[in-house]
Amino acid sequence: MRNVLRTLLCTLAMVPIATAADGTAVTFNRDVAPIIFASCTSCHRAGEVAPFPLQSYDDCATRGKQIASVVESRYMPPWKAEPGHGEFHGSRRLTEEQIKTIRKWVDGGKVEGDSKDLPPAPKFPDGWMLGTPDLVLKMPEPFTVPAEGRDVYRNFVIPTGVTEDKHVTAVEYRPSNRRVVHHAIFFLDNSGAARKKDAADKAPGFTSFGGPGFIPSGGLGGWAPGAFPRFLPDGTGQLLRKNADLVVQTHFHPTGKEEQEQSTIGIYFAKKTPEKTIVGLTLRNRNIDIPPGEKNYRISASQTLPVDTDLLGITPHAHLVCREMKATATLPDGSKKPLIWIKDWDFNWQEQYLYAKPLQLPAGTKLDMEYVYDNSDENIRNPSNPPKRVRHGEQTTDEMALLFLQAVPREVKDAGRLRMAALGGLMGNRAGAKTMRAAAAASCWKRCRSALTRTAMES
Repeated sequence: MRNVLRTLLCTLAMVPIATAADGTAVTFNRDVAPIIFASCTSCHRAGEVAPFPLQSYDDCATRGKQIASVVESRYMPPWKAEPGHGEFHGSRRLTEEQIKTIRKWVDGGKVEGDSKDLPPAPKFPDGWMLGTPDLVLKMPEPFTVPAEGRDVYRNFVIPTGVTEDKHVTAVEYRPSNRRVVHHAIFFLDNSGAARKKDAADKAPGFTSFGGPGFIPSGGLGGWAPGAFPRFLPDGTGQLLRKNADLVVQTHFHPTGKEEQEQSTIGIYFAKKTPEKTIVGLTLRNRNIDIPPGEKNYRISASQTLPVDTDLLGITPHAHLVCREMKATATLPDGSKKPLIWIKDWDFNWQEQYLYAKPLQLPAGTKLDMEYVYDNSDENIRNPSNPPKRVRHGEQTTDEMALLFLQAVPREVKDAGRLRMAALGGLMGNRAGAKTMRAAAAASCWKRCRSALTRTAMES
């Protein structure tokens, strides 16, 4: 017995005691729980996207080594924007000190600590992350996604029933089947064109490859995996005109078995009319043709702001072989402002980044984006093995180069000019010019120009 005790004491003496900055032992209740509750539990809880909960000591102690490993590699918590290239609201990026604290806790034996040190567990709204919406819309009927074949683009028309103009401050999208939803974009239609297309198609919704198939009267943003809903800054909103239809363009990716999906959308209205209305700007480049094996394929796009503008948020978008994306603003005096830099793009963790403070950009500011693609077998996210040539397209195995920006003209009178610039960016480079020439050749340019101008001038 004496020998056993001696061995035990010697063994314990060899175990390092993890200490906090004040010299006391690192514990879950005092040191680790605040980190987990603030940055992990929102996803790691029942009914959310994460595969297991992190809501208690037992949850975290069971997976302690795994937690330490993924935070050290910065795989978790998911936050792709690099520090120093835009300051964003709700950043989940852990500090180096927080990461070291988790590692010390694990290496020190995962001590639970005094119960009085444990902070209250975070509380979340039941069902809706932003609380009860002012308006809840749902696809009229479920859509069946085939087991195999090409990706499906489908537009679902949902009457809003709104009888007076409203301003939207947030949209929360809840797909019923996350496995099949690649992304969704929310268009508005006051013309009835989307309803006619829906009525002409026997299946739920209607198909439109690329755009929505009609000229939208507005939009309410979109959703992609990893995106979290947020309220817009005070005093801003997105216009929802009375009698508008919400058109949800959904990109489905077959999973190998037949699946059904019926999304629900929660809409939150401003309590009073906002001072400014958001305009959506888009930078894009369709000229993508990546040879197999190419590790450093680069593509860029730019746009110049015609008026003094405040940027509220930014959303980059690409597919699977994209590796890096960077956006920069060059002011008329030649100085530069970083907008965002993502060094390790991951399609599964996209984000709609909202700036902590609006970025004030004067007229004449040039917005530039550059995306880098790795179509080699060294890219673990490459869907093809061996690699295949990748071109621009709507399929998940195709590629895109898109950058969406939420902008507000500094002066209300400049909204029309900014909207016209937004339409030009949405058309996109050479492909946009080709589309315009085709419209003119078909003798419908005057009608198209009139409709585009009318839409752009509405504020």
